[in-house]
Amino acid sequence: MRKIETTKAPGAIGPYSQAWVSHGIVYASGQIPVNPETGAVPDGIEAQAEQSCRNVGAILEAAGTGFNRVIKTTCFLADMQDFAAFNAVYARYFVSRPARSCVAVRELPKGVLCEIEAIAETDA
Repeated sequence: MRKIETTKAPGAIGPYSQAWVSHGIVYASGQIPVNPETGAVPDGIEAQAEQSCRNVGAILEAAGTGFNRVIKTTCFLADMQDFAAFNAVYARYFVSRPARSCVAVRELPKGVLCEIEAIAETDA
């Protein structure tokens, strides 16, 4: 197993890692929309979905893979009313249309509106 760490995505805010690679598969922890450079969270679901996708992308890149090799995502929304707006942003990144679960949850860390975790294939 190989631990993935990058400063291009927010650091873990608890007892977990950004991602691990095992047997050619990267398992990325859920990414909330925290800007890794400033620690700020943007306003609105579109901006938050965009930042969450960028954070996932940074972890995938650090693991030696990319969005086109994502197998499965799990998406968490604070409000299902944001589903369509979230999907519009998500679709620009996850163009290979990986398998996905998307659920509404009562609350997310730091009061954010969305979180995305991903599983992807890698050559490493």
